[in-house]
Amino acid sequence: MNVDEMPGDERCSPRGKFHKFVKDISIALGRERDSLDLAKRYPFDVALVRIPAGKAYCPYHSHSAETEFYLVVSGEGHIRDKDGTTEVRAGDAFVFAPGQAHQLSNPGPEDFVYYVIADNPRGDGCFYPDSGKWAVEVEQSEEVIVKGAEADYYEGEE
Repeated sequence: MNVDEMPGDERCSPRGKFHKFVKDISIALGRERDSLDLAKRYPFDVALVRIPAGKAYCPYHSHSAETEFYLVVSGEGHIRDKDGTTEVRAGDAFVFAPGQAHQLSNPGPEDFVYYVIADNPRGDGCFYPDSGKWAVEVEQSEEVIVKGAEADYYEGEE
């Protein structure tokens, strides 16, 4: 397959702050995201992402188990992490390991385009530090967003 000829999915939040176009390359090549068969699941996912000017990919978040590698193809973007914001441009590469909160955004006038390669382990969850929410996988469902307060491990258990 040729990535340039591949259709992509547009994803936009209700108010438009988060807006992206994603080509899920590994899915198009036959990866079965929900399969327990490693031959059908592949050890990683590859996607080509385009963020329009003035938009962000998604809220600031960290993964519980996933590692993501990024390679910027074109445009310029901002990477937010625990240390602040870093500018990136075509040719830059970076990695976020589990537990490292991050957010990608595009402050510039041109599209910000990059590849992301992620191991996408089963059972990965996300934490959103700005809102105190969690995204957790639920059996027979993609994910559920929950928000709560810190509690003792044994609270409600005995």
